[in-house]
Amino acid sequence: MNTLNQQTALEQAARKHTKDSHALGGDAGRLDHFYRGWASSYDLGLADGYCGRMIAAEMAAAVQTAYLARHRTAMAILDAGCGTGPVGVELESLRFRLIDGFDLSEEMAEKAQQTRAYRNVRGDVDLIGLPSDYFRASYDLTVCCGVFTLGHVGPDGLRELARVTRSNGFVIASDRKRYAEATSFEDHVRLLQDEGVLIPAQYLRNGRYAADEDAHCWVLADAQKDQSNKRTGCDQATSYR
Repeated sequence: MNTLNQQTALEQAARKHTKDSHALGGDAGRLDHFYRGWASSYDLGLADGYCGRMIAAEMAAAVQTAYLARHRTAMAILDAGCGTGPVGVELESLRFRLIDGFDLSEEMAEKAQQTRAYRNVRGDVDLIGLPSDYFRASYDLTVCCGVFTLGHVGPDGLRELARVTRSNGFVIASDRKRYAEATSFEDHVRLLQDEGVLIPAQYLRNGRYAADEDAHCWVLADAQKDQSNKRTGCDQATSYR
């Protein structure tokens, strides 16, 4: 098999794995088992039009430039659901240095650690099942790419992302289009806005994500702890009512 045919076969296998993962119903045990078997070949199929990692990282860079005075090398970032580390690699290329990650799959987390883009990586961590004191208010930016997708984590995971984000920090989250429609993801964002948990600051609709599907990308500002206008620009954030 020549190189082109090999790559085509890998991309087809990756598409099948992705489709199969969407049918796992968000069950942590099934997801862990599934990704344990996929970890060794996961990165080989990422070339299949996948640009979600770059968009998430570039949004993080734009948020830092627009809203946060701290230099990138001094900003603490959490890559929630880091997988094998593609987002961390992109963040490092943009001069972020204090990057932590966690993933449900120990095998995927080990792959992420091997990229050397991360300060710390933890496996066997479920976003929905985080202990109450886990990472509390620890990060200037929390990035979540590829987690809000069918068969994985429900929109309630946004609350956990808000909890681990510092006052005046930001959550950057992508959600695939079919997932957004099936879960009414935008309604959950509105609810969190109404409750004063997260405020939408930017919204990239129908952006490129992977060859088989587009995604939306949200930039959400922490709203719980500090309402004193220290967060430049967020008081004028778009309301999604």
